Amino acid sequence: MWNDIKYLIAYVSPVTAALGLYLGGIWSPGAVYVGFIIIPVLELVLPARTDNVPIGEETQRNTMKYFDWLLYLHLPMIYALMVYFIYRIGFTALTSWEIIGMTMNMGVILGSYGINVAHELGHRTDNVSAWIARLLLVPSLYTHFTLEHNYGHHRHVATYDDPATARTGESVYAFWRRSVTGSFRNAWRLERERLRKEGKAFIGFSNQLIWGVALQIAYLIAIAMWAGSTALVASLVAAVIGFLLLETVNYIEHYGLVRKKLLSGHYETVEAMHSWNSNHELGRIFLYELTRHADHHYRTSRHYQILRHLDGAPQLPTGYPGSMLLSLVPPLWRKTVHGRIKVKMPA
Repeated sequence: MWNDIKYLIAYVSPVTAALGLYLGGIWSPGAVYVGFIIIPVLELVLPARTDNVPIGEETQRNTMKYFDWLLYLHLPMIYALMVYFIYRIGFTALTSWEIIGMTMNMGVILGSYGINVAHELGHRTDNVSAWIARLLLVPSLYTHFTLEHNYGHHRHVATYDDPATARTGESVYAFWRRSVTGSFRNAWRLERERLRKEGKAFIGFSNQLIWGVALQIAYLIAIAMWAGSTALVASLVAAVIGFLLLETVNYIEHYGLVRKKLLSGHYETVEAMHSWNSNHELGRIFLYELTRHADHHYRTSRHYQILRHLDGAPQLPTGYPGSMLLSLVPPLWRKTVHGRIKVKMPA
């Protein structure tokens, strides 16, 4: 029973975000307090769990609609929060601190619940999941993510061909620049190749990235027309915070890990050793098992509720939220993590 209901705890962050928007003042950052203070502190004292769902239960658990609906509900929830956020910024009297706090609040929600849930749904093949994933990425202005992640990152992970794999010694700030720009370029290249193979024009209705950009532009125009320039700027900043949170997760997920190049010119198969993992349960719950990342790369079709701990996966010193904070201080990150890397990717 606990393994079914525990993911409801993830809704604490959106609820806290709503309260932050409503109460204002010192509570304005809302979800920031949960994600980057409460969870990291608790994960320092709570034990990690390495147990997996029994193999005999995986098929039934994988088909339970309950776990799908936990994800689907993030679409109306995030758009409702964005509407309320834009209203608060555009139409109510707020202090500078409240505007900054609320913008950080929404940025955390867009990154940890918008992009992260879109990541999970973007690996599924049904149209409902695909469209929800696309719409979840619009407020973060990252609609290219699913295409590049699925067909670029998963193919080239832990190699120099992957902009979303951080190199040994590379700071998170240098990685942000390389990954954000490189992933965007790769997405357009991948879409061009897809359309060429299908015999379709690059400029046209079949181009998924053009549709994504159009949705993002329409979204920003709607904000500006409804709530004005301050709300537009705050929404843009929240989007940047959201996708930089994603890129920080990318940074810690494969930092310094490298696949060997074989005599054939191909890289070795992706193994558990090529993804950083964490079994700290709070982070697992709040991020829908993203922290069991090695198993995700082993089989991308495996839904979050049955992702497994793999013994060969390197373990981060703390959960993903705490590790993300560590990465913001490069000397501390290197001191903490470098000793855990077996085969390093040079800078």
